[in-house]
Amino acid sequence: MNKKTTDIVTYITWVGLIVAIILGDMNESKFHINQAMVIWLAGLVFALIGLIPVVGGVIAGIGGLACLVLSVLGILSAVKGEEKPLPLIGGIKILK
Repeated sequence: MNKKTTDIVTYITWVGLIVAIILGDMNESKFHINQAMVIWLAGLVFALIGLIPVVGGVIAGIGGLACLVLSVLGILSAVKGEEKPLPLIGGIKILK
């Protein structure tokens, strides 16, 4: 896959993230892969918080919506070919 395709696929699903890591251009797409990993990990945390009765569902819903918005912003950035950090999570680095 070329860089742009790899960048876009990373944000679509967790399967897309794995495909991008395995088949994509890892070195050139490291920025978007990192951003997508942070979004998916945040989504996992919110899903676990959702297991808490009453309050957890509300927090998980808001967090899930935030992750969806961040994914859309990431896709738009990838389509434009930009490496613009996402709001709130843009400074978190998983990959070096």
